[in-house]
Amino acid sequence: MDRGPRVREVGPESPHGVYRYVRECDSWELYHGGMDVFIPRDRYAVIYFDNTRCPACRKYDLHWYPFVRSCVSQSRYAEYGFYIVLCGWFSNECDSPTASSTFTYFNIHASPTTIFIGVEDGRIIHQERYEGAMTEVELTLIIEGFSERVSKVKRGLPVEKPLQQEGSLMDLLKKLLGGGTQ
Repeated sequence: MDRGPRVREVGPESPHGVYRYVRECDSWELYHGGMDVFIPRDRYAVIYFDNTRCPACRKYDLHWYPFVRSCVSQSRYAEYGFYIVLCGWFSNECDSPTASSTFTYFNIHASPTTIFIGVEDGRIIHQERYEGAMTEVELTLIIEGFSERVSKVKRGLPVEKPLQQEGSLMDLLKKLLGGGTQ
């Protein structure tokens, strides 16, 4: 990956593009690659699709950045890469050809959207998409079993997303506390 400028956090004033979290510096580095779609090379990756004019993204940022910092401090997530793909308004208003084509490739039409992917030999073998702002609790619930779900997919076994889009935060809390939903 070509190296570019680093920022503490990516925000609406940041240049459009693809950013990768650099653990050693606690910063986000802008990718300066070709015009192709960006596919992470990490074994597992979490990609946040952000729009500069998205109010829900600004609320999500309050949970996203602490979540990433928490994950990178844990050795069990050493094989994970964390990314932000930032455009002005989806692929329609984007100063970065790579970010724009990545929005299009992943068919992003809502923001924020977070995609968890498992990659093997340069190709995506499993992906989970979550549209809308999530909390640190929700993000943690998703990442905790993600590598196991990827392993199941590789063995041809069915997997179920731990967080269904139609579920509410109350449903999630009940599930976490062992209360179930009715």
